[in-house]
Amino acid sequence: MAQSLKSHIVIPARLHSTRLPEKLLLSETGKPVIQHTYESAAQATKPDGVLVATDHQSILTVVQGFGGHAVMTDPDAPSGTDRVAEAAATIPDADIIVNVQGDEPDISATAIDLAIELLESNPDAVMSTLATPIRSRGKLDDPSCVKVVVDSNNAAMYFSRSTIPHPREWSDELLERDPPVFLQHVGLYAYRREFLLQLSKLPQSTIETVENLEQLRVLSLGYAISVGVINEPAIGIDTQADYDEFVSQYRNR
Repeated sequence: MAQSLKSHIVIPARLHSTRLPEKLLLSETGKPVIQHTYESAAQATKPDGVLVATDHQSILTVVQGFGGHAVMTDPDAPSGTDRVAEAAATIPDADIIVNVQGDEPDISATAIDLAIELLESNPDAVMSTLATPIRSRGKLDDPSCVKVVVDSNNAAMYFSRSTIPHPREWSDELLERDPPVFLQHVGLYAYRREFLLQLSKLPQSTIETVENLEQLRVLSLGYAISVGVINEPAIGIDTQADYDEFVSQYRNR
């Protein structure tokens, strides 16, 4: 029987980004990207609240300006996960911390709730994440599209930038199967809080450094990651074209 656990969303929000400078503050829709993400995440029913963990006063000011909650974190934090962990240390009553990327303004509230439910119903898992079916050969072959394979209990077996599972003989029919053969990892994570606070102290594994995928550290140490399958991927804003597409869709709603 699933237990009910207290949960909280943390959105790591760096000011500077390589491909699209200060993207979280872009506001052609009338709202900055970080506000869209915050408001979408706040629609989830299970978490007790949303907190932005930022490295810059400008984002802190913007979030507080629209009535959101934010904290300053170490500007030199090595990763978003470390930033989330730093913020999680200020939320002692949370059992689960959900990491929602700041550049995903259309994040699904039901996806967030599912990630939490996975940890409530799988006591052996220290983390949960999501995946969505891959239905195109181009996406399957793209190394920037991270793939995941799961076992019969929907626990992650491996994450890779390569095609996994790798067909010995290719057939387009493989892309059409249901349940799907190929799954794209969706970068939303829920962590048991105590595990998150220890994660950055765990040693990196060879496969983590080769693939440059932090979740492989967890698997290589023998911990379980539960995976939920959703029908829509959360699409992040990485480039100007991504943002232009978001603005266009927003105006047409």
